[in-house]
Amino acid sequence: MKRYFLLITVFLAGAVFGQNHNGPWTLAECIRHAQDNNISLQQRGLQVKQQEIQLDNSKGSRLPQVSGSVSENFSFGRGLTADNTYSNTNTTSSGISLGTAVPIFQGLRISNSIKENELNLRAATEDLEKAKEDMSVSVAQAYVQILYNMELLDVALNQVVIDSLQVERLTAMLENGKASTAQLAQQKAALGQSRLSATQARNNLNLSLLDLSQLLELPNPEGFSIVKPIVPIDGILLGNPEDIYADAVENRPSVKAEMFRLDATEFTIKGAKGAFMPSISANGGIGSNYYTMSAAPSAAFMEQIKNNFSQYLGLSLSVPIFSGFQNRNQVRMAELSRTNQMLQLENTKKTLYKEIQQAYYNAVAAADRYRSSTDAQASAEESFALVQAKYENGKANITEFNESRDNWLKAESDLLRSRYEYLYSAKLLDFYRGRPLEF
Repeated sequence: MKRYFLLITVFLAGAVFGQNHNGPWTLAECIRHAQDNNISLQQRGLQVKQQEIQLDNSKGSRLPQVSGSVSENFSFGRGLTADNTYSNTNTTSSGISLGTAVPIFQGLRISNSIKENELNLRAATEDLEKAKEDMSVSVAQAYVQILYNMELLDVALNQVVIDSLQVERLTAMLENGKASTAQLAQQKAALGQSRLSATQARNNLNLSLLDLSQLLELPNPEGFSIVKPIVPIDGILLGNPEDIYADAVENRPSVKAEMFRLDATEFTIKGAKGAFMPSISANGGIGSNYYTMSAAPSAAFMEQIKNNFSQYLGLSLSVPIFSGFQNRNQVRMAELSRTNQMLQLENTKKTLYKEIQQAYYNAVAAADRYRSSTDAQASAEESFALVQAKYENGKANITEFNESRDNWLKAESDLLRSRYEYLYSAKLLDFYRGRPLEF
């Protein structure tokens, strides 16, 4: 009951913290809050606790097993009397005993079990760290998406401003007879389309904020916002993917977890082989009993307990001779598990290598797109400025103006996307080297 109360308290405390957080959230704050409050991570933490209990169980196998018993028996009809004769009488007997068994040698199975569970605990801990890192990546992706949508909204709002100014200009020209009603109507239609684009951009931003707030397990996204960092893109070094992999294979929790599990299989095999060895245990105990007959007087309770008091000590040796091949098959199963774990470790390393290679080439491609998008945006902006000047002087029509404006805004959007893709890809490569995700 106390455990459930504690979990509820932690959950409510996290909810209150999320609601009372002052100001926009940084990426580091988002990651820390998600790692502390995300439900899937809390479940991973419980798995670590379960493995700790499993380790305690294996350590407890070395301790003596103590048990006590109390018995009360009633006999009716012909039965054994106190002088070891039989008669038709009712009898009662009471017994009390306390016994213990101490393992002395169990074929090293206890020691191997402890070592196996210690390694499994370390593997479970690394699994939790991997889950936290995966959560960090998910939060960073959602964070970058919000930044991108914020930039797109600014672009869309800028488009609304440009079209609004053109509507005002044409309205004034219409009043002076220098513009037609058709021209003003076309410009108003363009303004309406710009406002629709801004509404869609604002909705996309709100949805991306909702996605991140749900990753953080916030009760609702009301009042939730993020810090817009100023991160220089120029001068970012991507590094060599082979060097990044060499660093990652040493520090990534996914690889560490599988290596710990591989080491644990060695003790699983030793434990299975221990079943072929003899086991020795010591045992001892104390006890007494009380006996009464309905047809004859009986000694007092305490007197009988004192007179019938007994103690015993003993050793037992168990030698396995034939187990129907179960012990042999247990060893074979353990060896197969070790081979499978070796393959699992190799597969994890290959998956990591593939992820790093993909991240590297994505970063290279993003860098190329960013450089080309920068040039394209500058050209589109210059072209729009020229077309806008011609349009305002009556030397270009509204179709040419809108086409040039749309090309410029698209170039702005492409530049923003490539910028954040490049930033995220570069930071992800640093993350594989063991550095924290931060902008």
